[in-house]
Amino acid sequence: MDGDDGKSETIPTNLRLLMVIEQIAKAGVPVTPTDVNHEIGLPKPTIHRLFHTLEEEGFLQRDMDGRTYSPGPRLRIMAGGILSSLRIRTARQAILTRLSREIGETCNIALPERDAMTYLERIETEWPLRIQLPIGTRVPFYCTASGKMYLSSLAGNHLKKYLAATDLLGRTPNTMTDPGALIDEIRQVRRNGYALDREEFMEDMIALAVPILDVNGRLMATLSFHAPTQRFDIERALGFLEPMREAAADLSQLVSDSDGV
Repeated sequence: MDGDDGKSETIPTNLRLLMVIEQIAKAGVPVTPTDVNHEIGLPKPTIHRLFHTLEEEGFLQRDMDGRTYSPGPRLRIMAGGILSSLRIRTARQAILTRLSREIGETCNIALPERDAMTYLERIETEWPLRIQLPIGTRVPFYCTASGKMYLSSLAGNHLKKYLAATDLLGRTPNTMTDPGALIDEIRQVRRNGYALDREEFMEDMIALAVPILDVNGRLMATLSFHAPTQRFDIERALGFLEPMREAAADLSQLVSDSDGV
């Protein structure tokens, strides 16, 4: 679609950049200008000029294949600001606090960025023995419960590109450093609908993560809790899977009610 149907003439000039960003957010995967233009219908030079502007200003960034684009740092910062609005944060903290009290451990919400998960919110356990991962902490995809949960949402070709570009460092003796084994693990996460960290990121720490979905049913963020092995094992962690899923559903509801977590 090159805009020949007259559709482009009905789109105000000052709305076009926002419509490009909207389509990128809806896609949820790296896209090309042509992909976006199938929905908008602007002349080809116009859509490429808009992408160039957004890339130059840091709202988009070109992916490793040189063709597709993903949200850039300014767009991710903007999204984080929306997700952290005071009214929404109050409701979010209430849900996390209730869950943390039920489990008795620290609960977290994390957002996927380009190369890591970033903690957006957390409620600390009252136990004196606890793992310190404050808000803003960035953790790898491949060896954390929240990161593996995110990887399970990727299409197969994007997962392979990530693995090809990532050095799978052994953080602990349990870290999966073989790409084939990690792909098998991610497939299992996709089937189960939850992810585990079996002392893969830090020794003596386990974690369980579930997805927080947006209005289109796609992973937007993750909900997780982590605990020292002195108090928890994997079997006990899985005993809290249903409360975790219920809390994630409540957090997802905040999206449809308030257009943000």
